[in-house]
Amino acid sequence: MSILFVSDLHLHEGAPAVVQAFYDFLKQRARGATALYILGDFFDAWIGDDDDAPLGHEVAAQLRQLADTGVAVYLMPGNRDFVLGHDFAQRAGATMLPDPTIIDLNGQTTVLLHGDSLCTLDKPYMALRAQLRSPEWQAQALAQPLAVRRAMAQQLRAKSKTMNSSKPEDIMDVTPEAVVDLLRQSNASLMIHGHTHRPQRHAHTVDNSPAERIVLGDWHDNAWCLVADEQSLTLEHWPINTAG
Repeated sequence: MSILFVSDLHLHEGAPAVVQAFYDFLKQRARGATALYILGDFFDAWIGDDDDAPLGHEVAAQLRQLADTGVAVYLMPGNRDFVLGHDFAQRAGATMLPDPTIIDLNGQTTVLLHGDSLCTLDKPYMALRAQLRSPEWQAQALAQPLAVRRAMAQQLRAKSKTMNSSKPEDIMDVTPEAVVDLLRQSNASLMIHGHTHRPQRHAHTVDNSPAERIVLGDWHDNAWCLVADEQSLTLEHWPINTAG
């Protein structure tokens, strides 16, 4: 039995191949797993659990089918779907997780997070993140009509693209000191996150003890999944069929 971790699928109507790749993943690779963890940016944008667009309802139904087979499904919001909530999770048969979350992964204390909170050198983004994650801002935003929220989501995506276009690459990656600090605070020797779209395994040292950070990849040209079983941790990827 294995435990699966994915992130940064950025599901949206304009990427049907990625949506289908995820549905295939649920029906094939995820069947028989112990658990599936989705660590943020599951959707490219999320305007609220009351969104009447078809995609969200279809995805929830697909997750529910997996959950009904006995696979535990966990969802963590990211920076694109930060208002993903318990209503959606209930429809999907999933459990919402705070960012960060600490779990026992086959006997190893492991901290899970989306990853954007580690990009501490990106001061403008961290200020925007603090605003968007505040309960007051979210309550005001979710009180707006759906049409207004869709326009807000487009504006936020455009703002993010503009902000990122002029930033050095290293600023948009995680800050090593933030990684070590969170590992220390969590008393963890393993960290799993997404966000940066830079899939890789990194060795760290925390108070003279070894630790590892595994970065999940985004679902664009390839699908990425970390597979954890009792013997190993394997970062797998396979091509997404965009033909047709």
